[in-house]
Amino acid sequence: MTAAETLHLQPALCREMDTTLATQQAAYHANPMPELAQRRAQLRVLKNAIKQHRHALCDALNTDYGQRHPQDTLVADILPCINQINYTVKHLKRWMKPSRRHAGLLLAPANVEVQYQPLGVVGIVVPWNFPVMLSLGPLITAIAAGNRAMIKLSEFTPATNRVLRTLLAGVFAPDQVAVFEGEADTAAHFTRLPFDHLLFTGSTTVGHHVMQAAAANLTPVTLELGGKSPVLIAPDIPMALAVERLLFGKCMNAGQICVAPDYVLLPRGQEDAFIDAFTAEFNRRYPGGTTNPHFASVVNERQYQRLCHWLDEAAALGAEVHACHAQARDDSRHRLIPHLLTKVPESATLMQEEIFGPLLPVIPYEDIDQALDYIRQRPRPLALYLMSLDPTTQQTVSRHTHSGGMAINETILHVAADDAPFGGIGPSGMGHYHGQEGFLTLSKAKTVLTQGKFHTTGLIKPPYGRWWQKLLLAFFLR
Repeated sequence: MTAAETLHLQPALCREMDTTLATQQAAYHANPMPELAQRRAQLRVLKNAIKQHRHALCDALNTDYGQRHPQDTLVADILPCINQINYTVKHLKRWMKPSRRHAGLLLAPANVEVQYQPLGVVGIVVPWNFPVMLSLGPLITAIAAGNRAMIKLSEFTPATNRVLRTLLAGVFAPDQVAVFEGEADTAAHFTRLPFDHLLFTGSTTVGHHVMQAAAANLTPVTLELGGKSPVLIAPDIPMALAVERLLFGKCMNAGQICVAPDYVLLPRGQEDAFIDAFTAEFNRRYPGGTTNPHFASVVNERQYQRLCHWLDEAAALGAEVHACHAQARDDSRHRLIPHLLTKVPESATLMQEEIFGPLLPVIPYEDIDQALDYIRQRPRPLALYLMSLDPTTQQTVSRHTHSGGMAINETILHVAADDAPFGGIGPSGMGHYHGQEGFLTLSKAKTVLTQGKFHTTGLIKPPYGRWWQKLLLAFFLR
């Protein structure tokens, strides 16, 4: 498509987004409170559609990446959606039930309850790293809460987008769920739309722009960003065990995960032991380096060149680079196996920015307090991982650090907990969209006070100064 054609297309696409939003808003007003049975039915049909298209989704993601094993897609994209639907359908009746609250003596005998009302139309902006889970996961929550949704898919996963379009069109009418594609200008227009809620998954840098765009309409946002998630290896844990637990989290999807370990803190003097253990474990699980079919490619040339540039920059600044296999790079297929880095200057870009790939700085510390200070002096991460079998150390680190989530003796899998919130803090994001907390995020908790024919509040209404008012005030102010 030529630049002129793109410019011609863009206004039409913007008008389509505007029209779709208006159509969905009208449909919402016509049915502002879908019944439990309707929501469950939609989720079950969606579940069946995901199962029917699972092989096509695996093939599409393999095409988009150039190499992505179907098992990665099944484990990280397909199964989480199926599990989320099963969990949501089971618990949705309880979530939707209004909660009774106390009116208090001043309002007695009124009844007070909190109703959980759909917001309306939810906008969902999807990244390229897990385009199935990070589009359908928020959508499942949006449907459970009774909303309609518009989804902006990533321009970097065109094959996956085609399957998702077909899948969703077979389940939902356009006035219920609509899908859009396009580059940065499309996303910019999308985020400026007056949604009732906007959920964005992506980088912290883009998150600033999304929040600014949403602010023009006072659109509430949920931002799932990222940041530099540390792994703290305590002195008490065997190195082989620590490495075994963190390697999967760093190697799945070639480290292109918002909660992937970004750097490792370990006791000084253990650097070589860590490198040896990590290299041995990697080659046990992914023999052959860049030729191994189970290790994903970097998603595209742009991201591959970014990672190689950061790696070469760090080496030029004096960092020591330890590739986990002799076949470490394949430029033609944008494949890059894990590279461990020691003695990395703080000025290196990969020490300042979220890595989002298979590079892993290794940083020694003198004691746990120094390691905690290192973490606390940096922006709060989306995840923090502690490798320790000591209960005192576990409690100390948990209580004295801030992060969106935390896993002890594991990495990334806390995100898979159905009955727990997931979200960042500060630069790593805001809000939650998993489990019941996700349902609450995409619902309006509306207080409803019901007063009968008899009420006591007339005793406090004008004219003021009567004796019983003074008595009541004295009673309530005691």
